[in-house]
Amino acid sequence: MSYELKEYLNAINFTKKDLMDSDDELWKKKYPAFIVNKLLSAFSDTIMLVNEMNRNHFIDKDMQFQFLLNSIRTKKRYSPFLRASKLKEIECVKEYYGYSNDKAKSALDILTKDEIKLIKEKLYKGGIK
Repeated sequence: MSYELKEYLNAINFTKKDLMDSDDELWKKKYPAFIVNKLLSAFSDTIMLVNEMNRNHFIDKDMQFQFLLNSIRTKKRYSPFLRASKLKEIECVKEYYGYSNDKAKSALDILTKDEIKLIKEKLYKGGIK
């Protein structure tokens, strides 16, 4: 049986299926409370509930899951994840210009692919790619 993050998020956001109510104890043990809170904090309708869970981080994982499951309204919530290639480009821009994460993301929107390629070439220090 897989205990994937998307299953916990789908249960909280959309299906309202109580994953912790099964005979399998690993659902409770493998619940990534911090990551779920971090992902749900990106939405304006869930941020206050997630903040309560952050303030009460010492509560059992089962109780945290139950709180979010029963408090958050059913809705499809999509959050885009940065791809690994995009993260590498952000790191290159940060190093080249000395920018913070936010500034590097903004600069990445402005830079062309050729400019990013040039930055990568200038930062290349040798070795295996």
